[in-house]
Amino acid sequence: MRTIYLNGNYTAETEGKVSVFDRGFLFSDAVYEVVSVLDGKLVDFGGHVQRLARSLGEIGINGAPDADGWLAICRELVARNNLEEGMIYWQVTRGAPEDRDFVFPSADTPPTVLAFTQSRALVDNPLAQRGSRVITMPDLRWGRADIKTTQLLYASMMKNEAIVRGADDAWMERNGWITEGSAQNAHIITHDGVLVTHPLNRDILHGITRASVLPLVAQRIEERPFSIREAEQAAEAFVSSASGFVMPVVKINEQIIGNGQPGSATVQLRRAYIDWARQTAI
Repeated sequence: MRTIYLNGNYTAETEGKVSVFDRGFLFSDAVYEVVSVLDGKLVDFGGHVQRLARSLGEIGINGAPDADGWLAICRELVARNNLEEGMIYWQVTRGAPEDRDFVFPSADTPPTVLAFTQSRALVDNPLAQRGSRVITMPDLRWGRADIKTTQLLYASMMKNEAIVRGADDAWMERNGWITEGSAQNAHIITHDGVLVTHPLNRDILHGITRASVLPLVAQRIEERPFSIREAEQAAEAFVSSASGFVMPVVKINEQIIGNGQPGSATVQLRRAYIDWARQTAI
């Protein structure tokens, strides 16, 4: 049984209790982060804590732990759960007022702060060996994808629809242009050896793994939108995320990418990122 962190206390996962009036529960009025753990150490911690602070600021939630506080929480959870490889999920809600109301509660309402571990094989992920198959679906999310909120119903619906249709995941598109995956940034490598990735704006989450991967890329990089057709005709494709690292994509819709196996540049980039993550984890 896991030990979780909830509002200043470490407790058994079965003992954690949150008010039925918590705004995260009633309104998805909350933001979150996921930090990977390798060899018992935190990967890209600084980037994740900075993005969490930005998300909290964008929606006006106060009172969450600072960077030192999150670091102490994460290290305590790693120790108590003997976590060597996996993730730590953080969530901060606007708290629990006395009743349900669309109007925000007073600014001094304490936030609900939650963190828990998930043990998972990240390096030896079988999907990295065979490659992911994705389908494209309309991006119908709200217009602030750059804020990492817990409003994940549409992304969850897309992923499940992809599985029903025989794929592993979905890439979202607006007006024929790829934005990102259900929980990942999307990238392609052209036959000219150029890595193309969507620019940072409100249409995509500003990926922490994306930011760490791009400096490791040997290819020329173009930050620009790319179309479904360009993606289907790419030499290689992959996604980046905290839990998946660099994950090859071998099929987009009905189009096989390359020879249907993880591309050599993608495989090399995944290895480079894992090496970097191990060297820099804290």
